[in-house]
Amino acid sequence: MRSLVPIARLLFVALFLMSAPSHFKAQTIAYAAQQGVPFASILVPLSGVLAILGGVSVLLGWHARAGAWLLVAFLVPVTLMMHAFWKVPDPMMRQIQMAMFMKNLAMLGGALLIAYWGAGPLSLDERAGRPAQEATSASAILSEALHSDPRPRAVAERE
Repeated sequence: MRSLVPIARLLFVALFLMSAPSHFKAQTIAYAAQQGVPFASILVPLSGVLAILGGVSVLLGWHARAGAWLLVAFLVPVTLMMHAFWKVPDPMMRQIQMAMFMKNLAMLGGALLIAYWGAGPLSLDERAGRPAQEATSASAILSEALHSDPRPRAVAERE
């Protein structure tokens, strides 16, 4: 099952790495400016850099937590600025933008999970012995959830 983790990392970052080169094209920068992105000629290429650095970091599992935070820094403004479906008057385009918005929210959730748990097995972080969370598998997480005290620590310590 350990071999699923690098596959999952690849699937997660594929969109970032495939779309990042377009962030350096004049057409993409012009579209972002049309959508109201301030300083688009600077911020759009910067978002491409965030996508590449974060994507490669997570893919290789090299400082994956930091890479995941780069992807969060990419996703939050891009989602809010480029996929503001609530501003779109055309019903079909609104649906498309809402789907893109929801896709980005899902990716944001994935990035936050990696920011918390790290790269997992078969990563450069694991090889370097970088600290990982105590639970690194679904079974360990489930076991801890089933056998831990559900009360807040302060309440449990008072008793």
